[in-house]
Amino acid sequence: MQVIPRPAQWQAIRLQLIHSDQTLGLVPTMGALHQGHLDLVSRSLEKCDYTLVSIFVNPTQFNNPEDFAKYPQSLEQDLKLLEKAGVDAVFLPTVETMYPSKPRIKLDFGSLEQILEGASRPGHFNGVGIIVSKLFHMIQPDIAFFGQKDLQQVAIIQSLVRELSFPVQLEIVPTRRELDGLAMSSRNRRLSESERKQALLLYESLSDAKDLLIKGHAWEKVKKSAETLFEKEEGVTLDYFALVDQEKFELLDAYDPAKKSSLCIAAFVGEIRLIDNLPINA
Repeated sequence: MQVIPRPAQWQAIRLQLIHSDQTLGLVPTMGALHQGHLDLVSRSLEKCDYTLVSIFVNPTQFNNPEDFAKYPQSLEQDLKLLEKAGVDAVFLPTVETMYPSKPRIKLDFGSLEQILEGASRPGHFNGVGIIVSKLFHMIQPDIAFFGQKDLQQVAIIQSLVRELSFPVQLEIVPTRRELDGLAMSSRNRRLSESERKQALLLYESLSDAKDLLIKGHAWEKVKKSAETLFEKEEGVTLDYFALVDQEKFELLDAYDPAKKSSLCIAAFVGEIRLIDNLPINA
């Protein structure tokens, strides 16, 4: 497995892949890898001739400097996991490589960044759009693999690819969960033992809401029921609990069995902000 710190080194390899007609899969990550990341890797290994994983904690997508400073990092362990998985190469750039100067460009995703994560984390999706654009330009993948857990981010990247005509196919991989249902996340490493138990409330509330909606209960009552659960749980604060059209990523005020929809949630467990989502009839 090659470790590639500079784009110039990668460009020579990319030319070889093009000349030999090999397909390239890209798995963009911020490190602190878990089985959810490895699911993306497995899908790339299955579908592509060559798999590259990028590891870069992108400062421009953190609207909270403290969150950026505390983001978990485990590079040595990550590289061992990727080598064992059979990855061909890892792109490991520095901040100076990715941002030789402070970016002045601003990406506006319209209504997509004005709700849920966009409303709660101003500037976050601008940072996501910039770093993904840079990676697509530098790496030139045939297929890029992303996780469904970051559902709104998926919608942002789909918009980016569509509107800027990136010649890349997106592959969305289902959320990987722990045995008790908690969505795997690098931020889970920051949870204490008691907070880890409290974090289960996210998936439990999503599952309960899904069951109620399928049984015909009104969305407003289902939402209120979920909000009440969080009000009773000390140390856990609900940020949002929403029903969205999965294809357009627009907020819904009622459940329609004919539409592909998902439930989305964000909550603070102690100081750690977690997100999750659950498709209903997608």
